[in-house]
Formats: sequence, C-alpha cells, structure tokens
Amino acid sequence: MTIALNEQDTKFKYDVANEPGGENIKLCFACGLCTASCPVADIDQKFNPRRIIRMVLLGMRKEVLSSDTIWFCIQCYNCQGHCPQNVDFADIMKALRSIAVREGYVAPSFVEKIKEIDVFCQRLRHEMVSAIVDSRSRGTEVEPSGLAAEALQRL
Repeated sequence: MTIALNEQDTKFKYDVANEPGGENIKLCFACGLCTASCPVADIDQKFNPRRIIRMVLLGMRKEVLSSDTIWFCIQCYNCQGHCPQNVDFADIMKALRSIAVREGYVAPSFVEKIKEIDVFCQRLRHEMVSAIVDSRSRGTEVEPSGLAAEALQRL
C-alpha cells in the first residue's frame, strides 16, 4: 500500500489527541506490544492496533474513520497494561469512534447497536463464568464449549 503523505490530514493526530482518551497517541513508537497483547488480534488478523495508531499518526483520517476495524476493539485494556508509553489504545478507539460519529462516518444508532452487543457479551460471559465457579464449588467439571448454549438459554 502506497501512502501519499501530501494527501493526508496532518492535523488528524492532533484532533485525536484533543479527544478525551486520545491524549497520548503521539507518544507511540510502534513497539507492537498493543497488538501482541490484544485478544481481538489473536482471532482476527485484520485487527492490528499498531497499524491503526500508525494510520492516525500518518494522517489517514478518512481511511481510519470509515474503517470497520475501529469497532472491533473490545475495550479490555490489555494493550494499556503492556504499553511502555502509556498510550491508552482502548481509549483512543473510543476517541476515534466519537470522531467517526461526529463527522458522519457512522450513525449514532450504529453505536447504540455496538453498545447493546457489548452489554450482551458481558452478560453472556458473566453467566458462563458463574457456571464454572458454581461447578467448582460443587466439585464437578463443566465443559466450556457447552457453557455458551446453556448461558444463552438463561439470558
């Protein structure tokens, strides 16, 4: 992929840095620990936090804000715990999402659907972990692969 720097938005990184959560984006030196610690990157090779930050720093505003990729971050903060520069990637994703909505790249209703998915996933995880904890206290074993179906029935 060739990037014509003279066609990029040189103030994009400053716009992101001015958003709540985006303050430290310019500190990134692309070590890759964010990507290495990311559970989403483990299952989706297209999701690469280091690449997203690099694109912001290069001024690729339209490409970043119109990308589906910014919506896949699960806000687990593993990246933040591993970043030597205190670049809060999960918060940067929140900032990018806010800018995307404000600039019309996605509708606010889309964000509400993402929030609903996040809440549902947290409830599902809670049900599954509760089942494992309960089985431990009873001294029985449960198969994690069957927990999702059981948890879905309880929800």
